Amino acid sequence: MSQRKASGDAGRATIRDVAERAGVSVASVSRVLSGNYPVSEDLRRKVMKVVRDLDYVTNAHARSLAGGGTPTVAILINNITGAAFAHVAKGVESAATLRGWLSLVGTTGDDPERELALVNLMRQQGVAAVVLLGGAYDYDEYQLRMARFARSLDAAGSHLVLVGRPPLEGDVPATTVDYDNEGGAYAMASHLLSAGHRKVLVLPGHAELTTAQGRLKGARRAFEAYGVPFDPGMVRHGPYDYEHGYEAVEEALEQGLDFTAVLAGTDVVAAGAMQALRAAGLRVPEDVSIVGYDDIPLASQLTPQLTTVHVPYEEMGRVALRAVADRREGNGGRRKGSDGEHLVLGTHVVVRNSVQPPGRRG
Repeated sequence: MSQRKASGDAGRATIRDVAERAGVSVASVSRVLSGNYPVSEDLRRKVMKVVRDLDYVTNAHARSLAGGGTPTVAILINNITGAAFAHVAKGVESAATLRGWLSLVGTTGDDPERELALVNLMRQQGVAAVVLLGGAYDYDEYQLRMARFARSLDAAGSHLVLVGRPPLEGDVPATTVDYDNEGGAYAMASHLLSAGHRKVLVLPGHAELTTAQGRLKGARRAFEAYGVPFDPGMVRHGPYDYEHGYEAVEEALEQGLDFTAVLAGTDVVAAGAMQALRAAGLRVPEDVSIVGYDDIPLASQLTPQLTTVHVPYEEMGRVALRAVADRREGNGGRRKGSDGEHLVLGTHVVVRNSVQPPGRRG
């Protein structure tokens, strides 16, 4: 086994350790890690497995972090064009700027594997914190691997912050900045039920996404509270985009599904649903009521203006950055091994013009 140099980095794996364990040259490891040279997929997988096994962090970046240079926060977002979490990123960036910090933004493309890879890359880059935006996928493997990265970030003097998703299970050193997702859905469904709607088409999002699970759970709880049977056949899962809203409503109408309201998982989904209803010759809200979730600027720009759930996205971003800054400033720039912190912000219904009591159509 290779001998590591006695230095301030004693105990930390070196690039030579990675090369020896992988059975390749140091130059090959360097090419894989830099990403600037073409390498075979087999070589990349072999090297990255050893990197994970040894918890290797590029030394230059580790020294940069320890040296107390300008702190950098990495913001990882599913889709940079998505309005809701773009506001979270804005909140993080504005709070970072006030403290003289730098911000990096990376996109995951709704791919759990890419998200995990980016967390590892940012750890190697020596960032002060990695802020993950948006719902997580409810997979055991994801939970285990993300917990491992949280501990690795913590060991390197960095920190993982989860925004808009549930905290990781167990004793994991990660901060969670969440909002009352289920409560917002409960309030929104209750608003429809109190208006007299009983046949509601529900578009909560992808079934595996924790955000969608919370919103569906909140809606079901509202039906139960009102003593109204909840029909699982009225649920249509899919992505949080305009196309899903349009296609889900179009399909429901073609199937002859009887509904008087649409409970959309986001304002963008609601916009697609609204257009599908118009294409079918139906009026909103006279024939079908529609509600959304998020309260992005689009909600007040639609005709009619959309009743929705307000989520304080930008404030969530500011709170996330403050939590990281407080950790660093409270312990000489580094704080390791502390329990995870879970902060929850409130949501509320914003009543506009897209809901009225059910009428007759046909």
